[in-house]
Amino acid sequence: MLDHLPAPEVSTPLFSVIIPLEYHRGQWERCWEGWQAQTLDHDEFEIILVVPADFSQHDKLRNLVGSRARLEYSPHVHDIGLCAAGAATARGTFLFFTESHCWPEPEVLRLCVQAFEANPDWAGLSCRSIRITHNKLSVAEADMYDADIDYGMKHHPWRKILDQCFVTRREPYHQCGGLRHEFGHFSEWLLAARYHAAGHKIGYLPDARFYHYYIGVLPELKAFTLDFVTGEISYFSQGAQVPGSDLLEVPPEWACRENFDAGAARAILRMILRDLVAANVVGDGRWQSLRAIGRWIFPAISGDGLTRAVSAAASAYAYLAMRLAVLVGTREQLGRSLKAYIGALIRQQRLNRIRIERLAAPSAVVADAGGGSGTTAAVANQTGFHLPEQYQGRHFRWSETEAVICIRARPGRLILRMTCAQVRSLSHSIDLRFYCDGRRIPDGAISIGAEGFEIRVIIPQSGTAMLGWLCRAFPATGDSRRLGLPVAGLELI
Repeated sequence: MLDHLPAPEVSTPLFSVIIPLEYHRGQWERCWEGWQAQTLDHDEFEIILVVPADFSQHDKLRNLVGSRARLEYSPHVHDIGLCAAGAATARGTFLFFTESHCWPEPEVLRLCVQAFEANPDWAGLSCRSIRITHNKLSVAEADMYDADIDYGMKHHPWRKILDQCFVTRREPYHQCGGLRHEFGHFSEWLLAARYHAAGHKIGYLPDARFYHYYIGVLPELKAFTLDFVTGEISYFSQGAQVPGSDLLEVPPEWACRENFDAGAARAILRMILRDLVAANVVGDGRWQSLRAIGRWIFPAISGDGLTRAVSAAASAYAYLAMRLAVLVGTREQLGRSLKAYIGALIRQQRLNRIRIERLAAPSAVVADAGGGSGTTAAVANQTGFHLPEQYQGRHFRWSETEAVICIRARPGRLILRMTCAQVRSLSHSIDLRFYCDGRRIPDGAISIGAEGFEIRVIIPQSGTAMLGWLCRAFPATGDSRRLGLPVAGLELI
């Protein structure tokens, strides 16, 4: 049966089953029994129990396991870190990752052998997760995750790694960087993206069944979402451009985080007020300016403070609705309210984590551009922008009708080249005015072309300038956003 698989070295097991003993939910003994019941010859697999520093049942563990498994003690207290530690010492041709609150049916390893024989192009596979529930909340939790797992395994183009029951050939796992403990459970998505980017195929084996125990305890569910969000925001804050990075969807809260920069918001307000004083707008334009003041006054005062307060209130309201559904709601009502609560909680946690990242690195530069004659220039914050999108295959971002970019460069003259997607006309009819550090840039310093603008600015001795613009809103059908310029690129020369 093993003839078509890579021949292991002498005394090398075919599988290394890696079981982290964190988050076991009181099920680790049942997990152990499931692996002991495997029909595959026990000489063909090793079991590595990775023991966290806070595990409290050491004597019971040693007495139960004896010499039938290898105990690896780790300073990590997180499943992902424990799995990574186990993989580093594993000897098997295949690495089998699971969780200690899950247990396999007896034929799982034998079915995996057959699947890899029949599909030599598979770098790995995920097994099927079968729910074990015991209260209303655990049923709702299982409903939510089962739908997500089903979508990932059967429909999503690359999100095929299910850490409850994932087995992989050793080489692609290490080639793709393995599980990264610093990104928590987000590491699962990152590894899946890197497998896909490297061309490694991951299969789905529904006949190989695992039982997954849903605890139905809200604090643990909340802690899991926070762990995932923390890893997600930490990853994007590093700006790493590794294979697969482009596959990961940037959270909207992260993509628009600079819209809460208090200094940039104040710069936008100064532009608007000077525009009003100079009588550059009349009629409907004055109403737009007053709306813009209302838009930017709170970010100018408190940064993201109001938005975080609103998200916390929304999360609290969704929590109360969910708790009420637990008491008197139907299964469908509880399912909807749980999803709404998790969605509100994730937004709140993202905003809080972004604030922590901002305080830790307040001067981080987000986009660089090489200047001429040895001058180094950079576009830092970009405030007043909507989420990225595409038009005719071209990536761009709509600005709002008021926007500011922060330029850092050596003092002196500089040209900003702004290219725009061909979504709206760039003619004078859009009533466009550019400002630098609150002062109107004369028309003679602006060149308008078919694809955008070249704007000549002078960087002051501080090495930082705020370049912004005001324009008439683009009336897009069925779109309530305040759309300004469709910015496709910024280049400093």
